[in-house]
Amino acid sequence: MPLSSYLSTSPAVAERVFIHDSAQVIGDVTIGPDSSVWCNTVLRGDVNRIVIGTGSNIQDFTMGHVSHKSAKKPEGSPLIIGDHVTVGHSVILHGCRISNECLIGMGSIVMDDVVVEDRVMIGAGSLVSPGKVLKSGHLYIGRPAVAVRELTAEEIAYLKYSAEHYIRVKDNYLGG
Repeated sequence: MPLSSYLSTSPAVAERVFIHDSAQVIGDVTIGPDSSVWCNTVLRGDVNRIVIGTGSNIQDFTMGHVSHKSAKKPEGSPLIIGDHVTVGHSVILHGCRISNECLIGMGSIVMDDVVVEDRVMIGAGSLVSPGKVLKSGHLYIGRPAVAVRELTAEEIAYLKYSAEHYIRVKDNYLGG
C-alpha cells in the first residue's frame, strides 16, 4: 500500500480498507474499517491529523490536508471525516470536519474549520468558505455554497446507499 511516514507518525489502517496503489497516504492518518481511498488521492497528515471513519470513500484525485498547530490556534485544523461519507472525484478537503452520511460533490472545495453536520449533500463544484457550519438535512450548492433546500427522504436514504455501494466496490477490489 502507498503509505509513508512523516517524522514520528505513520498511517494507521483498519481491516478491510482498500487504498489504490496510486494514492498517497502520509503521516498521521487513521482510516477506519470498510473505507476506501481511490486512484491518485492524496491524504497528507504531516502537520496535523487526518481521521476517516467507518465505511467512507475518498474518490479519485481528492486532496485531503490540514493546518498546523500554532500558539494562536493550539489544535490547528485537522481533517475529520465521519462514517459512511462519500467524497466525490477531485474534491479538496482542508482542515474541516465532515460528519456522518454526507456526500461531497465532485470538484468541491471545503476549507479550514468548516463543520458539515450529519446527512448533508454538497453539490458538485461548490466552495464552502472557512468556518462555515452546514446544517444537517440540507443541500448546499454554489460558490460560495448556500443552503438551497432541505433534502428529501429519498436523498437522505441515498447518502448511506452511496457509501454502502462503495463498500461493495472496494470489496471487489480486495477480492471479495
